[in-house]
Amino acid sequence: MKENTIVSLADSNYFELLNELIDSIQKFEQSKTVSICILDAGLTDEQKNILLSKVDEIKNAEWDIEVPGFKVREKEWLKSQVSRAFIPNYFPNYKKYLWIDCDAWVQEWSTIELYFKACEEGKLGITQTMAPGYRIMSKVKWLFGKLAVIKSQNFKHAISSKIGIEKARKLAFAPHINIGVFSLEKNSKCWEIWQANLKQTLSAGQIFGSEGLAINMSVYIDNVKTEFLPINCNWIASNLLPKFDESKNKFVEPFLPNISIGIMHLAAGIWKDGKDMRIDKSIKIDLETLKKNKVSKSLRYSS
Repeated sequence: MKENTIVSLADSNYFELLNELIDSIQKFEQSKTVSICILDAGLTDEQKNILLSKVDEIKNAEWDIEVPGFKVREKEWLKSQVSRAFIPNYFPNYKKYLWIDCDAWVQEWSTIELYFKACEEGKLGITQTMAPGYRIMSKVKWLFGKLAVIKSQNFKHAISSKIGIEKARKLAFAPHINIGVFSLEKNSKCWEIWQANLKQTLSAGQIFGSEGLAINMSVYIDNVKTEFLPINCNWIASNLLPKFDESKNKFVEPFLPNISIGIMHLAAGIWKDGKDMRIDKSIKIDLETLKKNKVSKSLRYSS
C-alpha cells in the first residue's frame, strides 16, 4: 500500500477534465509512488470503467453533513463542497492526502512533492490567492466619497453564512485561501476544526463556497498550523493569465523570474465568446511569450 494519495472529484460533465488531471499526474515516473483516488459525484458507468484502469480507488461521494434538499436541487457535484473535508473517511489507508480540483492539472512534479512536504507535523499545506500582478484583492463600494461597503470574497460569504460579525471582520481583508488544492496528514487536527466550521457555514449559507469559507475560518480565526505555498503551486488563471516559455514549452508566471507553473487551475473558467474553456477544449486565448511573441493556446492539459 502506498502511503500518500492524490484525490479529486467529478461528475459526468467534468469527466474530461478529471481524465486530463489524471493523465497529467501519470506522465511523471514519480507518480508510481502515489495512489490516485476519485470521489464519484455523478460519473457514468462508462466513465468509471475508463477511470478504473488508471486509478486505485473510486468511492461514491456522500453528503457527509446533512443539507436541505432545496439547496441541492439535483446538483450532485456540490458534494465536493462537503466531502473533501472528510477525505480520510473515504480513503482511510493513507498517511497524507493531496486534493486537486478536477479543473486543474499538474505541470511540475516538484509541486506535488512540495504539498506532501508542507503537510508534515499536522500542518495544512495550501496557497493564498495573491501574487505579484494582482490589481484587485477586495472590492469596496464607496458611499458619499469616504464611507465604504466591503465586498471581499471572504467577507461576503461570512455575512451570508451568518458566522457572526466579529469573525466576518477578521476575514474581511485576510488574503483569500483557495481550497482547490491542499494537503493534510490523516491525523491532522485541521480536519476536525474544518468540519466543525463547515457545519456552521452550511447551516445558513449557500453550499457553493461553504468549504472555502470554512477553511479560511480555520486558518485565520482558529489559527490551524499552516504552511503557505507559493502561488505557482495553485495558479488560478482566471485571476492572472500566465506567459508561455517557448523554449521549454511550459506555462510560466508572467513576471520575473518567470517561475514555471506547478499546477494550472481553471477555477471560474476561462471564457471566450461566451464559452468556457473547461467545457470546450477548442477554446484558445492569446498569450504573450517570454520572447515577446503572441501565441494562441488552450490552458487545458495536453500531452
